Amino acid sequence: MGGLDSGRTTALAPAMTVPVTQDFSYDPFDPAVMADPPSYYRVLRDEYPVYYIDKWDTFALSRFEDIWTVLEINDGTFVASEGTLPSAAVLGQRNDGPVPDPPLHPLPFHANFDAPIYDSVRRCTSAPFRPKSVTGLTDRVRALANERLDELLPRGTFDLTQDYGGIVAASLVCHLLGLPVELAAEVLATVNAGSLAQPGSGVEVANARPGYLEYLVPIIQRSRETPGENPIADNLINYRLPGGSALSDTEAATQLLGIFIGGTETVPKIVAHGLWELSRRPDQLAEVRADLDVNVPVAREEMIRYCAPAQWFARTLRKPFTLHGTTMRPGQRVITLLASANRDEREYPDPDAFIWNRPIDRLLAFGRGQHFCLGVHLARLEIAVLVTEWLKRVPDFRVVEDRAWRPPSSFQWGFNSLPVEV
Repeated sequence: MGGLDSGRTTALAPAMTVPVTQDFSYDPFDPAVMADPPSYYRVLRDEYPVYYIDKWDTFALSRFEDIWTVLEINDGTFVASEGTLPSAAVLGQRNDGPVPDPPLHPLPFHANFDAPIYDSVRRCTSAPFRPKSVTGLTDRVRALANERLDELLPRGTFDLTQDYGGIVAASLVCHLLGLPVELAAEVLATVNAGSLAQPGSGVEVANARPGYLEYLVPIIQRSRETPGENPIADNLINYRLPGGSALSDTEAATQLLGIFIGGTETVPKIVAHGLWELSRRPDQLAEVRADLDVNVPVAREEMIRYCAPAQWFARTLRKPFTLHGTTMRPGQRVITLLASANRDEREYPDPDAFIWNRPIDRLLAFGRGQHFCLGVHLARLEIAVLVTEWLKRVPDFRVVEDRAWRPPSSFQWGFNSLPVEV
């Protein structure tokens, strides 16, 4: 039996009076939660660090240290067999004991597996995201950022999330996957649409994938016809599962979803929101501007902590695990509330304040352990370059706050639209 017990017993049932609702309850798919998750996270951290959601037979973990510990466990206690972002339709099925791995064919996205399949498929796509490869992309990212600024700044007003960071990130995804860069706006719109969540259900990834695969399957097909031009696609085509079977075009294309989605959506929201927070604090903005090369990488880490839009990721228990006096059984799920951990006062003093040079020893925004974000180095590079080039070229800007739009979401709770005037 695994376990971490701090000596505090978790109360799962009693009602309590809190600012959020009269009788507190938490469900990631509840419309009220999706509209304002931080208010619920504060109550969870203080009163219910291991909160049981009976409807989904799922426990929500909200404290930084608990999530840090759980995600580093790699002994088969927690698995991703039901996906790292299961919808309500998946969670609505109760498990009677441990859940097996998915079948190898048709192969789902490799994040549904753990080692060794997860690791081996991930290696097929990882080369462009290693530190040395990412450093080699610096000039390209800078050029893309300035091309966007050349077009946007004369307009005077535009969308900071979509028109600036969004197009740059999507353009880089197209470059890495071998898609025409001219498709960047389409790719961005497709990913944004696929991540919208309906109250009560969450992100229905399975329904969004056909739209994604319209872009991704042709990548694999072209590489079969002309091998050697796209190393990632070549690696997936040449990959063999245990037993020796190869991937179909659709199976290989599905393994590109992490790059296609993760590389497109998160960075623009962090950049836009982070610049907005700086603009609301002229003293901090002036300090960052004083030495962009030195200060932007520091401010970037606070932007990631404060603005990262991903709310949670899930695991399913394969072995019993005890935390704060509560034992979770095989087949039950755990959702690790990364966004709550980012605001945990036990890890970050005054966590709801944006402090550009806050000391940050540990971050959970990119996850931890086996499923740590593949694109972490590229994300950090993109954020730093996009913020730096913006601050170099835009002496004064104002976010049109009454038109900022952050759609309710159980997962990507970030500003999809942030109009700005320069």
